Amino acid sequence: MEQSAQKTEPDNTAVRTSLWRALHVLTDAQPHILEDTVGLQLIAPPDGWQERPDMKFTKRLRASIVARARFIEDLIAEKHTKGIDQYVILGSGLDTFAQRRTDLAAGLQIFEIDQAATLDWKRQRLAELGMHMPANLHYVPVNFETDSWRDELLKAGFDAAKPAVIVCTGVTLYLTREAIVSTLEQINTFASGSILAMTFYLPIHLLDEEDRIMQEMGEKGARAAGTPFVSFFTREEIIQLAVEAGFKNNNTVSTKDMEKLYFANRSDGLQPAGGEVFLVSEIG
Repeated sequence: MEQSAQKTEPDNTAVRTSLWRALHVLTDAQPHILEDTVGLQLIAPPDGWQERPDMKFTKRLRASIVARARFIEDLIAEKHTKGIDQYVILGSGLDTFAQRRTDLAAGLQIFEIDQAATLDWKRQRLAELGMHMPANLHYVPVNFETDSWRDELLKAGFDAAKPAVIVCTGVTLYLTREAIVSTLEQINTFASGSILAMTFYLPIHLLDEEDRIMQEMGEKGARAAGTPFVSFFTREEIIQLAVEAGFKNNNTVSTKDMEKLYFANRSDGLQPAGGEVFLVSEIG
């Protein structure tokens, strides 16, 4: 996204993800897996947005999005009880953790890394809505093609001597294998005891039939938007990437695995799509 003196807009993927989280609260039965309507306030979509095809016919994708967000927040809460107080969001988009989970966020130094235009738009919308930006929330604008995101993170006040939770979701699908390996190698330079949670996407032949149809539609739309899907990995390939990058205690957790965590005995039968897999690894 190019910077402009005019008010820019976040990319379609960030908007769609935020609206899915809001739609979960507005449409799906309680108990909600995640309570997040802040993104909806930021975007302020026109009337009828719930009838958009990418909202109306993607219930399983919506479920997987809220599940991965809940999984991250549970991970942050767990690691914070063990003394980790730095949280890095690589490719933060319209993340709203700092605005929603003030109870947990107050004890963390939070670093949101993304393109300058996305962060500027978000900062402006928060100000327009009268939402306070706490001192422990740090925006780290980066041009991923020319800048070192790790160097910019250090400039923003990140303490490289202390462990952190580093999260990256919805990004690897658009990166080459070489770019993913480079990112993993940079993350593995963080302090011992740091935890990485990064999502990857399974090849289409490993998906359930109904998820294959959504994947094919998503790929078509992504190509048309100029942001084609690039990289898919099996669980074994994901673990191998982590091992080669030097991580330890490597595990994978898919949205299918999350069915037992978040979707058991739901009255609405909500179930997540099965194409996304977390790599959860330790540094040091």
